[in-house]
Amino acid sequence: MICCLIIVSFLVPAWLQAQEIPSELSKKLVEKCKTDKEKVSVLFRWVTDNISYRTKPKGKTIFSGKHPGKPVSNSQNVSVFADDEPLKPLNERVAEDVLRSRLAVCDGYTRLFKTLCDYANIRCEIIWGYARTDNNKPKSKFGVNHYWNAVWIDSAWHLVDATWASGYITRAGGEFVREFDSRYFLTTPEQFIKDHYPDDPRWLLLPVDYVPDEYSYSPYKQKSFSKYTITSLFPERGIIEANKGDTVSLKLESKLVSGRTISPDLNADTTLYTQAKSSVFLRPAETGGIKEGRQVSRYIYIATNTDTKWLYLIYNDDLLLRYKLNIREKNDRLTSPL
Repeated sequence: MICCLIIVSFLVPAWLQAQEIPSELSKKLVEKCKTDKEKVSVLFRWVTDNISYRTKPKGKTIFSGKHPGKPVSNSQNVSVFADDEPLKPLNERVAEDVLRSRLAVCDGYTRLFKTLCDYANIRCEIIWGYARTDNNKPKSKFGVNHYWNAVWIDSAWHLVDATWASGYITRAGGEFVREFDSRYFLTTPEQFIKDHYPDDPRWLLLPVDYVPDEYSYSPYKQKSFSKYTITSLFPERGIIEANKGDTVSLKLESKLVSGRTISPDLNADTTLYTQAKSSVFLRPAETGGIKEGRQVSRYIYIATNTDTKWLYLIYNDDLLLRYKLNIREKNDRLTSPL
């Protein structure tokens, strides 16, 4: 059941018009709050009431559909500082820029909300993953396309999406319409998963693994996938059926850009590698030579454990793809072979 907490709407107060400092805004908004839930409610509703979705950066529409939410480059939100000025953390810079412009995409909404929560001593995390919209094409777009948050209240994590709660984009004119949607505030995991699938499965906040229908068309493309020019992958479908003892072969083909070196994500939470007992993380068993500017990486997995449910491919120390594994005993019949 979706939380029915009543939230008071906030318009831009006069005292804020001359300031764009996240710490001062957060302090002012929560000064009369007595509980963490009240603080989160006030901060969330202020963001949704006062920040508009940026529909046309540099004269181009970046999203059209029922919900806003496709992330764009962080450079659109990062402020410019003098050479001798210390560089503030990314979340702080984005939050200040959003407060100045009153415009953001999902990256800006989530970083502003987290920054305000941080100053209010509320634990808050930024989550990225796949958001299902009317415009999604499962085969090609099953991967990271949206950002949202989780907040720690009453000894538990709760999911929120300030971007989708703030309003929607009209189909005809591509204009942002502010309309608060309480379905994306402190939503239960069972409800949230219907259109939000996190990059890190631990943020499902569910006791069992969930498999979106999109896996029937494509493996899930992790956040780092977009860093590389992957020209082809095998298998193309995201569900792998195998008998116990079978050898599963996978392949990635990447286009190499001359003079370009890509570093792995240094902020990746590598604890996922050891905590996910039902998952296997594969590095290339073989990396072929470069031919016509392309490189082939081959992966091998022997299906030895029927408890293994997920298969991740690691490329250049980055998690790139996530497959669903269905491993059966040899005497079981495979009902949906690739």
